[in-house]
Parts: sequence; C-alpha cells; structure tokens
Amino acid sequence: MAYPSQLGFQDAASPLMEELLHFHDHALMILFLISTFVLYIIVAMVTTKLTNSFILDSQEIEIIWTILPAMILILIALPSLRILYLMDEINDPHLTIKAMGHQWYWSYEYTDYEDLGFDSYMIPTQDLTPGQFRLLETDHRMVIPVESPIRVLVSAEDVLHSWAVPSLGVKMDAVPGRLNQVAFVASRPGVFYGQCSEICGANHSFMPIVVEAVPLAHFENWSSLMLEDA
Repeated sequence: MAYPSQLGFQDAASPLMEELLHFHDHALMILFLISTFVLYIIVAMVTTKLTNSFILDSQEIEIIWTILPAMILILIALPSLRILYLMDEINDPHLTIKAMGHQWYWSYEYTDYEDLGFDSYMIPTQDLTPGQFRLLETDHRMVIPVESPIRVLVSAEDVLHSWAVPSLGVKMDAVPGRLNQVAFVASRPGVFYGQCSEICGANHSFMPIVVEAVPLAHFENWSSLMLEDA
C-alpha cells in the first residue's frame, strides 16, 4: 500500500499493473526529453543575439518538426493501445465475484458457490487493533486465490460508486442498473487496499475495499469455513 510522502505508484501486484508502470515510465521519459529540449531551445534563443536565415525560413526544418512529433505520438500511442486491449481481455476466469456498491459499504457474492456472500463495512477507528489502518480496514475482506484469473462484476444499488484497487491496476465504475466487469490476476499473496473512487455522498470516504490474495489451498479452507457459517 502507499506510504507517507510517496510520489510514485504503489508496487504492482498484478501483471496488468506492471504493464501500466512500464508504460508510465516510458511516457515519462519521452516527456522529460521533450521538456529538456524545449527548455534548451528557449534558453538559447533568449541568450544569443545571432540569427541564421536558413533557420528562420527552411523547408527541411518545417518537415522535421512536423514528422518528429507524429513519430513521438506513435511511440506513445502503440503501447497505450496494447495495454487498453489487455485490460479488456478476459480469458476463462477461475472465479467470478459480484461486487455491489451501497451507501456506504460493499457487498460481495461469489457466484460460483451456492451461498457465499457477505457485506464489507469499514471498521470504525475506535475498534481498530494495532497494525490495522484507519479508514482502510474492513470487517470482511474479499479473499481470492493467487495466480488465478479473477472476474469481478461491478454494479451499484443506489448511486454511482467505483471499485478501485490501485496495486492490482483495477478501477471500474459501479452504475445502478448496469453490470460492468473487470478482470485481474494477483501475482503474489498479500493484502491490497482500495477505496470507492466516485463521489457517492456524505460517507464516500468511508467505504474501503480490501482484497486478500492467498494460496489456493488457503482459499479453499476459507470458502469451506464461510459456507459452514452461512
């Protein structure tokens, strides 16, 4: 999760987020080079009194500064389109979970099981135990198996919400009356935090999302216990 004074992204916990981080670094380097070049040109023009008639009126230079930006845009657009299609790719998910947004909590339903579902409320500050995070902990976590394709069906019951977990590279709007889907694979075990990312009312900042990725054997034990309690 994020730490105080963090400037970059959270550590990637899914292959998709790793791709997004690589694209971010790729685009940032291009922007850095462009900014440095433009700054150099501005300083050179301000500080020198020399002029060159071939620079002031040159067909070749106009061709260069037309083609070069187009090539740079292509270098940015192609990786971006690739990631865009990867984000929409859903190949035979091993587990489907329906996440329903309410004012102001989330409910989860494991549709592959007959009766496995629960509501996930934020733990109040006064009830937190040592080591838990304020405004981020929930009484029930969404548990998933590691290295398994997961599909999440996202919708809402009342107003617009948004189901977002940054370290997994996932963000999907929850729209009443509409079922959106998003897919991801957790590449390592861990607990990943997110929050509703759509302003949804007075308690918008009090409906966190906690995803716990565990080995498959642990997930099967957890689901068995949840079904017994149900």
